[in-house]
Amino acid sequence: MAECGRKALSVLEAARSRYESLQISDDVFGESGDDSSDNPFYSTSGDSNSDNCCMEAGDDQRSGETVNCQSGGPPGSVSITQAEEDGWSDTLQDITVAPYNETYGPTQRMPATATCMDFFQLFVPDNAIQNMVTQTNMYAKKYQERFGSDEGWRNVTAAEMKAFLGFVTSTSVHRCESVLSIWSSGFFSNRSIALKMSQARFEKILKYFHIVAFRSSHGSHGLYKIQPFLDSLQQSFGCSTFRPSQTQIYVHLKEGQGPDGLATLKNKPQLHSMVAKQLCQNLSGRNSIIFTGPSITSLNLYQEFEKQEIYCCGLLSTRKSDCTGLPQCMLVNPESPQQRGQSRSMMRGNTSLISWYNKGHFCFLTNAYSPTKEGVIIKRKSGEIPCPLAVEAFAAHLSYICKYDDKYSKYFIFHKPNKTWQQVFWLTISIAINNAYILYKMSDAYHVKRYSRAQFGERLVRELLDLDDCSPTQ
Repeated sequence: MAECGRKALSVLEAARSRYESLQISDDVFGESGDDSSDNPFYSTSGDSNSDNCCMEAGDDQRSGETVNCQSGGPPGSVSITQAEEDGWSDTLQDITVAPYNETYGPTQRMPATATCMDFFQLFVPDNAIQNMVTQTNMYAKKYQERFGSDEGWRNVTAAEMKAFLGFVTSTSVHRCESVLSIWSSGFFSNRSIALKMSQARFEKILKYFHIVAFRSSHGSHGLYKIQPFLDSLQQSFGCSTFRPSQTQIYVHLKEGQGPDGLATLKNKPQLHSMVAKQLCQNLSGRNSIIFTGPSITSLNLYQEFEKQEIYCCGLLSTRKSDCTGLPQCMLVNPESPQQRGQSRSMMRGNTSLISWYNKGHFCFLTNAYSPTKEGVIIKRKSGEIPCPLAVEAFAAHLSYICKYDDKYSKYFIFHKPNKTWQQVFWLTISIAINNAYILYKMSDAYHVKRYSRAQFGERLVRELLDLDDCSPTQ
């Protein structure tokens, strides 16, 4: 028994050595544990109703038929004869992706004395806050010129704008849906910060708050009111504060009349391909590896990325993916039953199409991992499940999304304004604060005072409000 335990541990350590902080969620690929995420969006269980899986287990039983290679496949897929003519083969070969040589991580070393505000202002600096002051005052002036003077209004200052941000941010710490609860006598009241500004003054600032006061001749899309802020934040997320190794954040606008706008798109695969290209527009020539969901995974996109030295690994769905050029017999259930962990692969050039069984069939497309190399999925209930290395890599990186969602989404700002641009603004502020905390944990300052995410948020609120006692409530 002890020998088996040591063997399992060595396998797990070998898997972890391939990735930094590898944690595979038990929700991935059809198994759920007591402490795993219950978010169905991230579940790719073969026996669930998730759109993420290639073929749902049980479909053949419900329809009364066995889905096999003779029944055809999804639109765009090709017969085995055509696939062989196109270069698909059962003969597998090793592939090697050149190493990622770019430096990544924090771009500057923060001192051990750095405050929570210092980390926050890596993303929302003073000049961004001053712009909010200017634009809010401009909007208030124009509004009153049109609708009449407001005797209770006076121009907002930078200190008041920081306090305004602090009040709204406090809803992420105390989880109250209405920021006005701070001044109430109810459960969510907070007298320790309420004295910093009157409720009436806060509501005045809230009424006139703007990032861009007036539409310019170039502002045709719905988010023009925050586009400069989004551009600045994107720059901070992308490279100025942290150089990412493989992933970036991009805010995709759903409107636009230009050649790349939605008006020119006729179907969803084109839209998903366009978004993927925008996400990766700065990755060309870096040997990056990206992981894609079913709606983006396609042979044509992967081939286009490979020419740019961008490599891919993604999950396929017969209902959501563009299956053009893929062999039909790899996308449907085989007639013979399979055991958990069993897989089969076909290659075309450096691209592999993998079918893997684990309580259902999953299909993967990749040009980043060799189909001849094996990986492993570690399950608490089932132990070790063998899989191709591409499957292990996809599961590992999917778990990062689950981990972020589990650890940080509960600290998103609860304030819910009616206007879309304001909703997006507060969402991006939430992401900025989460990123600020991540950078804080990577810095020397974390070793001086080990704040939890909740303590970091509370201290940031007090620093934004410029309160003398900035120690977080225990």
